This record gives sequence, C-alpha cells and structure tokens, in this order.
Amino acid sequence: MSLPLAPIKCDDKRDEQQHKSAWFQFIKSVATFKGDLTSLTAPPFLLAPQSIVEYSTYWAEHPSLLVSPAREECAEKRALRVLQWFISTLKHQHASKDENGKRKKMKPLNPFLGEIFLGEWLDDAGTTHLVTEQVSHHPPATAFRIWNDAHGVRLEGHVEPRAYFSSTINIERRGYSILHIDKYDEDHWITMPKAHVEGIVTFQIAPELSGISYIRSSSGYTSRINYSSKGWLKGKSNSFTATVYRENDETSPLYVLEGRWSDSYTIKNGKGEILDTVDLSTLRRTPLRVAPIELQHPLESRRAWKHVVDAIHANDVFAVGHEKSKIENAQRMLRKREKEAGETWKRRYFTQVEKDPIAEKLSIKSKSTGDCHHGMIWKFDHLKYKKIMEYQRNGIKSPTHTRFDSGVGFLEETEV
Repeated sequence: MSLPLAPIKCDDKRDEQQHKSAWFQFIKSVATFKGDLTSLTAPPFLLAPQSIVEYSTYWAEHPSLLVSPAREECAEKRALRVLQWFISTLKHQHASKDENGKRKKMKPLNPFLGEIFLGEWLDDAGTTHLVTEQVSHHPPATAFRIWNDAHGVRLEGHVEPRAYFSSTINIERRGYSILHIDKYDEDHWITMPKAHVEGIVTFQIAPELSGISYIRSSSGYTSRINYSSKGWLKGKSNSFTATVYRENDETSPLYVLEGRWSDSYTIKNGKGEILDTVDLSTLRRTPLRVAPIELQHPLESRRAWKHVVDAIHANDVFAVGHEKSKIENAQRMLRKREKEAGETWKRRYFTQVEKDPIAEKLSIKSKSTGDCHHGMIWKFDHLKYKKIMEYQRNGIKSPTHTRFDSGVGFLEETEV
C-alpha cells in the first residue's frame, strides 16, 4: 500500500535558476563519470515525455518519401530519392524546439527490456506499419521494422546508443538499418551520424550532428553525408554536404546535396548545376496512429510510462522520480527472478542472429562508421509476429509468465 503523494509542481520562472543549478551539477557529475552516460539519472526537468523506443517513428513521418524510391525506374535516381528521404528524417528527431517553437526537453526516457511501441500511418501511400522493441538493456539496444505492403518497401534496423563525455555530451549510435525495395530486389544499407550537445555552458541546450554517415545500395551507388556545425567565426548550425556516387568512384559525384538538415538544401548535378531546392519546412508530418492506452498491451511504451509522462506534463518533479523508480525497481526484480530461475527474457518480435549477409556485403568499414555490428544483430521474426497476430484474431491469451505493467504486478496473465 502506498500513501497518496501531494504534487510538487515547478513554476517556470521561479525555478529557472534552480534548473540551471541542477543542470550544472549534472554536467559536473557527467564530466567525472566513467562509462556509458545512458545509465545516469538526469534531472527531472530534462526528461522528455517519451521513451527512446518512440524514436523509430522519425523514420517514416513522411510515408510518401519512404516509398518514393519504389516508383523510380532508374537506379541512380532511386539512390537520390533514398538520400532525400533520409535527410527528411533528421529534422524533428534532432530539433531543439517543437513545431510550436517551444523548447523540447532533451533527455528521453530509457526503455526497459521488452518495451514495445506499435503504430501505423495512413495517408496517400496507403498503410505503413511500425513495430519497435527494446531488445537489450545492458547495453541498451532498440530494434524496429517499418513496412508498406502496397509499395513493397520495408525498413528494418537496430540501434545501440552510447553516450560519453568529452568536452560535451556525445552520442554514438551503433547499428544500422536496411531499406529493401521488393520491385527491384534492392537493398540500401544505412548508418546514423554521431550527435553531441551544444550550449551546455549557456544552458541553451541543442543537439547537433557531426561526422559521417553512409547509404550504400546493392545497385552500386553510395551516398556519403558529412555533417558540420557552426564554428566560432563562420558556418551555420545543422549543416551537411552529401554526395551520391557510383561505387569506387567517389571523386566523380553524380549529385551533391548541400544545406541545413533543419531548414533547406540544394541539389546539384555533377557539373555543379542546381537541379532543385528543397524546403524541409514545407513537409507535413503524417500523424502516427496508436491504440488507445486502455487497449494497449501492458508492455507498450505509452501505457507503461503513462504515470511518469503525466507527472512530466504536470511539472510534478517528485511524482516523476517516484513513478520512474517504480518501473526501474520492478525491472531489477524481474531480472533477479529470471537469474534465480536460470531464464532469460523472451523477445516478442525480434530474434538475435549471428550474421547478416546483406549488411556484411554492403557495409563500409572506416573510422567514421567503425564496427556497426558489435556482436549484436537483431532481425524481425516473422513467425513470432504471425503467431501473435493469430492469437489476437482468435482472442487467445498467452500462458502465465513473468511480465511487467507500469511497475505493478509480476506474475499475472499476460495479454498477447
């Protein structure tokens, strides 16, 4: 039995100085911490009202761009369309402000093992499906699959974020994604750029991208994206330059894209002639449809984190910590019970594999990409998914086994 908790709310103006003080104390602890920063507890006022598992939605906010390459007959132009789709995924994922101009809270909730996020987009491209699952907690890893049957396009990947401090907070996103187009039996291997936090001294916190990422197709075309930020004397924030070239012919680019991934960019051909200017602000995001919370599976992110998110929206810092601790403590108890029983958590939609032939064939090994596999490769398991869908259609519940529902209850009948 727990006692009712009186909400402790924060007034923005009154507590701004307290937030700054807490932020600098947090940075001090980060600067001296040895290890992965994702394991550190951030001040409640920094917490975003969503889990990292929801970040996979950024891949398909514009379904028409995701499926666009399937409508292009020319392999060279398909590579360009894949690159343009990829650039469109960066803005809202890394923006420091939301669409209303309000500064976003930068620290998403750390997913628990087995956390899932399901949804779909409905627009002119038809129905695009999303399945995401937190497949590992130590180290953290998220696997996802996005597909559109009408256009024969599917995107599958896994990401293992690692945060560390070196002058500022830096984030590496190990892993990769593969975009497959059925019509051409074509694969595109995709990596993510590094990210870091700017403005830690001025408290104007904003993410920035750096380094290099790649997209390499089985049709013989590669896109190399270089990211840069504003310097002391010149340059603009959120800048990038991308080149599309034939395999082993990087010195002769077919297309050059240059601009800002948060604003607009130009497309030039190999001769330097401007072919198009793309204004990313004109892109309208298709809303993701998810089931009402009361109908969601207990492991679905928004149901599991509901009390934490409600507290974040209410600026109730005490309740944020209290509800978050309930989930974290419940997870520790589950891991302890599994260890005592000699069991491991059964992944719901994905299965770990030793090799990925497509990635091994297409991957580019360099200092900027490193080893994208890291011994942890997760693939969508069609048999698991099919079985779950059949169970749901027939109204069958799975046998009693260890499960987790917002930090309450460990051994109950689990919904399929």
